[in-house]
Amino acid sequence: MVTSPVRIGSYRIERLLGIGSFATVWLGYDASLGARVAIKVLAENWSHDLRIRERFLDEARMLWWLDDDRIVPVYALGELPDGRPYSVMAWADGGSLRDRLAGGPIPVRQAGPLLREICEGVAVLHNHGIVHRDLAPGNVLFRSRSAGSGPGSPAEQVVIADLGLAKALATASGLTARAGTPGYMAPEQDDPAAVVDLRTDVYGLGQLGIRLLGAPVRRRPDDPVRLRAGVPRKVADVLRVATAQRPAGRYRDAGAMAEALGRAMAGPRARPRARAATRATMALASAATVSALGFDVVGGGFSQQPGVAVDATGRISVRLPEGWRSTTGRWSWPADPGGPRYPALLISADPARWRTDDAVRGAFIGLARDGPAGRTPAALVGRLPHADCVPAQVRHSRQAGIDWVIAAFSCADQRGQLVEAAGTGPAGAGLVYVQIAPPADNASAFVDTLLAGVQVR
Repeated sequence: MVTSPVRIGSYRIERLLGIGSFATVWLGYDASLGARVAIKVLAENWSHDLRIRERFLDEARMLWWLDDDRIVPVYALGELPDGRPYSVMAWADGGSLRDRLAGGPIPVRQAGPLLREICEGVAVLHNHGIVHRDLAPGNVLFRSRSAGSGPGSPAEQVVIADLGLAKALATASGLTARAGTPGYMAPEQDDPAAVVDLRTDVYGLGQLGIRLLGAPVRRRPDDPVRLRAGVPRKVADVLRVATAQRPAGRYRDAGAMAEALGRAMAGPRARPRARAATRATMALASAATVSALGFDVVGGGFSQQPGVAVDATGRISVRLPEGWRSTTGRWSWPADPGGPRYPALLISADPARWRTDDAVRGAFIGLARDGPAGRTPAALVGRLPHADCVPAQVRHSRQAGIDWVIAAFSCADQRGQLVEAAGTGPAGAGLVYVQIAPPADNASAFVDTLLAGVQVR
């Protein structure tokens, strides 16, 4: 039995909201503001485990940093007299999806838009390089919209909660503990050695979709999805792709799934809804697999001369193709997600859209003092996963004093071709990795011209 505290910080405790494996959540009330909040307190039996304590604090920091109305917001962090940390969060007064499903199926006319709204909420995490790892009905909450919401806005806002299992994409593959909700966990979450990435969350979203829109029948892995009456038949294809057993067969992230779901729900003549421009602080990633590199924006690129972009450290410069712009950041090796962060540049005609629109061309240039153990340029290229792409060729080219190993991939979608290149820079500079989505016309010449404009020191 859990004993209810009288107060936590400045809040009077009204009742228990829930108990989890690592924390207890209470409903608190601030009389001076007339406001209710949810207060999450680390469980007493975990209070001395520094790993769990840090994960608890990381969750609050991530929620504070994200600052998006589709993710449950955190207002403050505090500590109880016994030393246990707590976070003060917005109260989801509409309860959880688990609560609503316990009352019976949600009408199809509501379930379809609801699933897309959930996907768009998770896309906020994915746009910042965060993997949730536990997308289940209990972590999808409903919150009343404020009176200031625009006319015609729905009365409720879907919010994604409980990032306690989430980790930055740069470190997500290192966790060995089995974590997640049975029935919604991707197959790779049962393998401590497997890489957990954005596609792991896509599987959870697909399972949520089957729960919301699928017929209640037993289904084996990769079987066709049977839908409830009234659900457009193409939705079955979306859910089948999302729940593919192998990550390479799924959508690359929640945003891509949301767009596919929108097309399937609207019918064949509908066009994908344009996504809002991402904020300058987002962790950008290409529509291919720059996301696997853990690239984080640290500020806009700058230029010492017209048409040349330079990263924030001054160690990378590149001649920009006409009309292209740059964003500077940091990256980490996929093989060493918890390792050092290195300088990087992302260049494109529209850097903010490169992650969400396969038709947008762009390139990523990353520099590291050294590569993963034993990795030469020849061993590095062609090793990252590229969904729906097959290797086309490998060639060599010497440009700007660097001997490049170049691997080309033929992709089934709008990317058409994807190119990876790696080489060793001048003495002491380190290893250079480049990923390019070139224009369709004369791609090889474009790649060589771009590589000829890359300088590192």
